[in-house]
Amino acid sequence: MPSDFIPVGAPVHRRILSRLETAMVARRNVLEIIPALSYRQPIVSGEMVMRWHMLADPAGMKRVMLDHHSNYPKSEVMKRMLRPAIGESLFNAEGPNWKWQRQAVAPVFTHRNVVALAPAMTATAERTCARLAKCTAQAELVTEMLTATFDVICDVALSGREHFDSETFGQAITEYFRTAGRASLLDFLAVPEWFPRPGRLLAARSVQVMHSMVAAAIEARRRDAHPPADDLLARMLAAQDPETGHRLSAEDLIFNMQFFIVAGHETTALALAWALYLLANVPVEQEQARQQARDQLQGRAAGPDDLIHMPLVRQILEEAMRLYPPVGLLARSVVEKDTLCGRTILPGEILFLPIWALHRHELLWEQPERFRPDRFGAGASAGINKYQYLPFGAGPRVCVAANFAMMQAQIILATVLQNFEFAPGAPSPHPIMMMTVRPEPGVFLQVSRAS
Repeated sequence: MPSDFIPVGAPVHRRILSRLETAMVARRNVLEIIPALSYRQPIVSGEMVMRWHMLADPAGMKRVMLDHHSNYPKSEVMKRMLRPAIGESLFNAEGPNWKWQRQAVAPVFTHRNVVALAPAMTATAERTCARLAKCTAQAELVTEMLTATFDVICDVALSGREHFDSETFGQAITEYFRTAGRASLLDFLAVPEWFPRPGRLLAARSVQVMHSMVAAAIEARRRDAHPPADDLLARMLAAQDPETGHRLSAEDLIFNMQFFIVAGHETTALALAWALYLLANVPVEQEQARQQARDQLQGRAAGPDDLIHMPLVRQILEEAMRLYPPVGLLARSVVEKDTLCGRTILPGEILFLPIWALHRHELLWEQPERFRPDRFGAGASAGINKYQYLPFGAGPRVCVAANFAMMQAQIILATVLQNFEFAPGAPSPHPIMMMTVRPEPGVFLQVSRAS
């Protein structure tokens, strides 16, 4: 591995920012509000409109996400950013409302069902290769991977994508993230929620575009005389709270389907794009992964039974999500007094969970800024604390589709690496968090047929 390659990161501010500076920096890139101390201390605290704490400690993460999770509900600021698009769907819901929705969708993502979806993953990997084969030189890999994963999530959610234009839908997602998904100065100034946020107003059209496609798919299903029995929409239509008998309203259905379609393909596509960026800059690792894929696949596209024989492909994806976690920073409210890392946390304060800093923490990782897939090898990974590596969250709210995402990503990456070589292109990507950690302006790589 070249000793001089350091994957691109986010700027780190080594002085205390004023409230206005913090608001402006967060508007540009939320990752930049993480102070330098958070990369080498378990907890950092400060004052803004209210007292805040940034926690980057595995034992503390376990307490917040598992042992005492009810004391740390999602921050209203985070939910406000997402509410126009996904309402009080599974991601935003709390308490009993969250529990019964989670129970309704979990069966869709059992191991048996995920394996049954593998042919769709293999088919989309083949289509991705066919598109890349048409590239004469440089390609933008975020767009390519979003197209690939969109096909699969539509099969999972709706048993097809006839009501969706992936390009239009993808543009609407991006526009939403760039508007409603950016931190608002008004939130940092503690302006009440009823006061209109410019981002929400600017996002209205993108929300309408996304919701209209989802609504059309739901309406078509209601008219279908022989609907599929076990896709996500079928589960959501049948979902009922066992205690209250409550069912999802028409609006709730749209919100939940919207959430799963976006989350189910966006994060996987970003993991793949970041992985290819890293491999393009480390030809030795790329060639080793390619050889492993070729030895197992012998020219065909990957399937689920192949993955155990290509461990390096999974290690690369895991290391890509360490360096570029799908969500780089979470925010929690504090309900009752507690102690984290020896520090008193009071009701009404805000707790930040900087996954970005946790994954790059100097006390937890050797050479944290380096791309080293060997961290996740069979022997080395045993030393990684479950709560120091959180690409899919943890505890009761761990991502319900984590296994689905990893299988899909491995099938696509192995198939693509078998057939193509990647080298750095221009411009270079920079990680910016707008809901998810996206490479801006994209991942531009030189693509050629593998020799």
